[in-house]
Order: sequence, then C-alpha cells, then structure tokens
Amino acid sequence: MSLSPHRIQKIYLAATMNYGLGSEDLEELAYYEKIRKEMAEMKKEPVKKGIPLNWDNPEGMDK
Repeated sequence: MSLSPHRIQKIYLAATMNYGLGSEDLEELAYYEKIRKEMAEMKKEPVKKGIPLNWDNPEGMDK
C-alpha cells in the first residue's frame, strides 16, 4: 500500500520539525527515516552564500 499525499506531508512535517512519528507502520517509518537521513546529510554540506562571480570569463558583459 502506498502512502497518501496527506500522510506523506504529515510525515515530512514531523521529520523536519524534529517530532516523533508515533506510528508503527513500516512504510511510514521508512519514509520518516529517509527524510531524517537526507536532513542529516544536508547539515554536513557547507552552505555557499552570496553571488558567485566569475572574473576570468567576462563573456556577455558588454552585450
């Protein structure tokens, strides 16, 4: 049985807001753990801020 869009949204919100799931359904738990794992991996990646400037390749600057 696949998860309904409503249930997927509730699981996603619970995972992103660091709430417990409160369900014993294996499919729901798997989706919850997948979201939590993706969030943990995103926290490990550095955040690039600002606008990237490419001073070496000014193509299209005068057009």
